[in-house]
This record gives sequence, C-alpha cells and structure tokens, in this order.
Amino acid sequence: MENLISVKGLHKHFGNLVAVDGIDLEVQQGEVLGFLGPNGAGKSTSMKMITGYLAPTAGSISVCGHDVAIDPIAAKTCIGYLPEGAPAYGEMTPSSFLSFVADIRGLGGKTKTNAIARAVEQINLEGVMHQPIETLSKGFKRRVGLAQAILHDPKVLILDEPTDGLDPNQKHEVRSLIKEMAAQKAIVISTHILEEVDAVCSRAVIIAKGRLLFSGTPAEFAAHSYYHNAVTLSVASDISATVEKTLAVLADVSGIESATTDRDMTRVTVIPKENRSIVGSIHNCIRQHEWEVDELFVEPGRLDEVFRTLTTKSESTGEETRT
Repeated sequence: MENLISVKGLHKHFGNLVAVDGIDLEVQQGEVLGFLGPNGAGKSTSMKMITGYLAPTAGSISVCGHDVAIDPIAAKTCIGYLPEGAPAYGEMTPSSFLSFVADIRGLGGKTKTNAIARAVEQINLEGVMHQPIETLSKGFKRRVGLAQAILHDPKVLILDEPTDGLDPNQKHEVRSLIKEMAAQKAIVISTHILEEVDAVCSRAVIIAKGRLLFSGTPAEFAAHSYYHNAVTLSVASDISATVEKTLAVLADVSGIESATTDRDMTRVTVIPKENRSIVGSIHNCIRQHEWEVDELFVEPGRLDEVFRTLTTKSESTGEETRT
C-alpha cells in the first residue's frame, strides 16, 4: 500500500516548551491510525503540523507525496481536517457553511451540489440543515465539522476527537462511516476513548511528552497488558477460596485476583506468567474437580492498563519508543 502520510524527525517548540520531540510516523492507504496520549502529550500539535496549520520547528512532513512546507496548497488539497472543538461560524446554517467550504475547496456546479448531498447523507444532517449552527447541540456541531472534513472526498483524513460529544448511536454511525471510508484513505484519529482503538483502528500509536512510546496493531497493544491471556471464571462464592488456592499453584500462573459479584458469585482472574496460554490447564482443573463454572473467558488484554503503564512509566523514567 502507498504511504499517504510520512513524518520524519518532527519537533515543535513553543519557547522553552518542547511539545513534540522527534516523532517519526508513516500512515498507508487503508490504515486507520489511533493517535493516543494523555492531555498535553502533543497529539493536537502533531496533527496541526501534519495539516500545515502549524509550522514544525524541525523535521519534514509529506502528504500524498507533497511536502507540507514546500507545497502546502497541494498537500492541503489532499487533506480533510476536523480540528478539536469543530469550530464553525455560529451564525451560518449547516447548509450555508458547507456551501462556503465547498467554494473554498474549489467545488462548483453539479460537483458541489453532489458533494454536499453526499456528506449530508453520510453524516445524517438532513434535519438541521437550516438551523443556525450556534443553536445546535454539541453532537450536531461535531457532525457538521465532520461533514466539512469529508466534503471534497480527500485521500487523507485528520480527525481530532471525531466522536466527542456524540451519543452512543451517533458514535456507532461515525465509526461505521470511518470503517467504510478507510480502504481508500489514510485516516488519523486522535481519541481519549480506548474502545475506539478496537472499534475502528488498524494501528495505534501512543505519545507522551511529545515522544512516541508505542506503535502497533490493537492486538499488539493488548498483548503488552499484564492481563493478556489471563483467564477469568465465575464460581459460587462458597468454593472460591478452594478454586483460587488450587489454580494459584499451577506451573504457569503468576497470580490470582478475585472480586465478589451479585448472586453469591465470585469472579476469579488467573494471571499467567509471561502472558503464556493457561486456559487448557485451567479447563483440566475444572473437569478434575468438577467445579460448576458460570462463565469463563480468556482476556485479550486491557488497553486502559497498557495506556496507564506506558504513559506513567514515560513520565517517571523518560522511556523511549516501545513497539
């Protein structure tokens, strides 16, 4: 697949503040990249530099083969950008705003009419097209911002918190749209919602203090979890102590966690050594001891725990890239 975004040695300084500190990144056609990090990590600053809104202190950025510094108009023609907060002209209606954006993008005549109609249908804006934007809910304002980003059918989409402020149904719609568009585009999504990584992303990167800490698929992300390949089972609370004691001495088990749930049940989580597969030996124990098990599943890993581990470790040690 073709690299549509290429970032090399990207730095951004604001006086003595180092917001972005040497990021290298490539995004291919067909990829949806989740851009993750704590507040102040440098996510939005990086995205603004990729779009040409901010000039980097050092480094190079290429979009669809166009150097953003040398040929910014050609690069920006290939980009659809949803900034943080989805700014728009509040006195305009979505209809007039999208018409204005289409004019800026050089769309005219039937091409303009069809582009607006397509975006409105994809984002489900039909019911609010003639209301002033300032009167719309936060969710609908976000949808107007997303509509302007996809209006010219760009090859690259840079979306800063695209589902912020949306209700669960709207989030599902936007995620489905992103997945539909992904095959022909390179899409970068900044998000604080870790479930979005599993829902739409083919790859994720984590940055903290402007440095890249991790790059990999969602499965590789989850595999860094302490809970990767852990087995969780629910048993009656009156036998939970016996279950925990029996499972704790298995060869590949490093620890046990448990919590009482409702209906006098206890959920027992068995942690493997070095993320090894332990589900087979646990099944054998269940059969051997004839335990009644209400549920049993193997954990892929907990993304929130990996995120906390990587970002807090970086804050305390200054750790570099992890892949």
